[in-house]
Amino acid sequence: MIIAVASGKGGTGKTTVAVNLALALNQKEKPQLIDCDVEEPNAHIFLKPVFSNPETVNIPVPEINEEKCNFCGRCAEICVFNAIAVLKENILVFPELCHGCGGCVYFCSQEAITEAPRGIGILEKGIAHEIDFLHGRLNPGEAMSPPLINAVKSKIDPRKFVIIDAPPGTSCPVVSAVKGSDFCLLVTEPTPFGLNDLDLAVQMLKKLDIPVGVLINRSDIGNNCVDDYCKQEGIPVLMHIPWDRELAELYARGEAVVLHFERWRGLFEELWTRIFNVLGTEKHKTEKKEVGD
Repeated sequence: MIIAVASGKGGTGKTTVAVNLALALNQKEKPQLIDCDVEEPNAHIFLKPVFSNPETVNIPVPEINEEKCNFCGRCAEICVFNAIAVLKENILVFPELCHGCGGCVYFCSQEAITEAPRGIGILEKGIAHEIDFLHGRLNPGEAMSPPLINAVKSKIDPRKFVIIDAPPGTSCPVVSAVKGSDFCLLVTEPTPFGLNDLDLAVQMLKKLDIPVGVLINRSDIGNNCVDDYCKQEGIPVLMHIPWDRELAELYARGEAVVLHFERWRGLFEELWTRIFNVLGTEKHKTEKKEVGD
């Protein structure tokens, strides 16, 4: 089972929720926590895993043999990312724009294009509190994170409960991170900005056909706009977390709250129960629909 934790905007407490969910489940299962926010991973700050043997993640980029090239321009025509420019007697490759799709190699009639690996980031694995932890780090200046996110997700252990800490927002990195999940928990705040970005995230998950639940963090700082929206959309609100000084102090020190307070451990264990209940309801709806069809 794969549970993604996402948010329409940054700073809502998404990573805090993902880490504490993993630690709360750790009493019964030994989950795998994957930080897919490869541009700014920070789950490791709370878990403090010991990393070993980092792996470089590459994408294939074209190399041109100009002795074979007839400068027909076909490779540039099919590259929608403008990673290749063909001049009269010269050809330019822009590796930072290349998505590694291999289309230029496939369509080159002269077999003048080969591919060479280009490192875009690293993948690190470690163990913390018996949790199998994994994250990616995108190299500074890199524009594309989805290939690294996909490389991180390729290490998912199908024998375990998997928790994915997704990047914030609703763009391509988020889609890459949450795609294939069994459930997505959206973390938001009860403010107009939080509601706007929550709606964008909900619409994205509807397109991906992923069941969704909502956790409202700092639930006592705003109004009831998010609760009203979820009621209108039929989305279950699985947890309210009010502003709590103890939680904020632990966060500032890079520590997980469930390791210090039994009350919070109980609340996150209860959150797991609610997630499983929602998944059971969704499964029943799907089976009922299939029988009807």
